[in-house]
Amino acid sequence: MRKFIIRWLINTVALYAAVYLLNGNGITPQSENWLSFIWLALIFGLINAILKPILVVAGCPFIIVTLGLGMLLINTLLFYLAGQIGLNFGVGFTVENFWAALLGALIVSIVGFVLGIIFKDEKKALNVG
Repeated sequence: MRKFIIRWLINTVALYAAVYLLNGNGITPQSENWLSFIWLALIFGLINAILKPILVVAGCPFIIVTLGLGMLLINTLLFYLAGQIGLNFGVGFTVENFWAALLGALIVSIVGFVLGIIFKDEKKALNVG
């Protein structure tokens, strides 16, 4: 349960960073309070948990041929989809074009990766001592 909450908070911060950095440059948030980003991160996590494995398996040949760059397209699609589904619940964002979705997906991936490493290292340090 703790791992789920940490991942949820990491997604919240990553989505907030992406929307904050790209606000007015291709992404328009419906709401800018933290509570909406917490709910949006839950939607994003559910989409990633349900659709990402299906898309990765279906696009495996494409991912192999593009040497992994196909994963970037899958992440872009999932970022866009999370924003659109979130709009139906009043917590999403509007993506104006492909490049904004691509940059948003990159920011979410980088911030999530860095925060994941930080929290993973803290967890190892706590278990050792």
